Amino acid sequence: MNAHLTANPLETGTDELERYALEECIKRQRVDHKVSVLVMPAGRCELATQFARMGAQVTVADRHERKQDAEGRILAAGLRDEMRFLSSAVPELPASPPDELFDIIVLRRGLCSLPYDEARRVVRSLLLHLKIGGKLYISILGLHSELSEGYAGRDIEVEERFTELAPPMIKKYGINGPVCLYSERNLFMLLLEAGASVLRTLTTTYGNVKGIAVRV
Repeated sequence: MNAHLTANPLETGTDELERYALEECIKRQRVDHKVSVLVMPAGRCELATQFARMGAQVTVADRHERKQDAEGRILAAGLRDEMRFLSSAVPELPASPPDELFDIIVLRRGLCSLPYDEARRVVRSLLLHLKIGGKLYISILGLHSELSEGYAGRDIEVEERFTELAPPMIKKYGINGPVCLYSERNLFMLLLEAGASVLRTLTTTYGNVKGIAVRV
């Protein structure tokens, strides 16, 4: 996230990164049917519902004010036994006891609202909520996208890049407050510095940046 950007830079719906996560769930179920997944934020619970219908035990984490909506969607889907809601949002993280670590964590957005150093701390903490060998899937708003038009932080090193979008972008997308936009390399280094083993990074047609990492 250029001329190809749609009206929503967050690319709702099952995107390439989410497909990788769903495929990983299928692979793990061939070995162990007890696959545990954390999805942050809950959104409309569409991705979480896909995991649950595959047989995974799914936790959806979001702000407390989203609880009623999320739990309503869980009930409507008939997946109360497979899904649960947890009041938690970036930079706060769920407190999972050691015997309830996750196989898969999908962080769909939230890191851009934090300075780089804080985002690195969050990623490090997320890794500690994974089982050894568990995988982290991250989606983040991209530096090489329409959002960077007029963005004062565009030519600033990522460690210091934390500023508001240009007024037209704020108006168009409703993204208020300072943000840190990422290049693909920035995300690669963030994951590496947080202690993850980086499996792959990619940049979408829209300029969003995605990453897959594993806890070692």
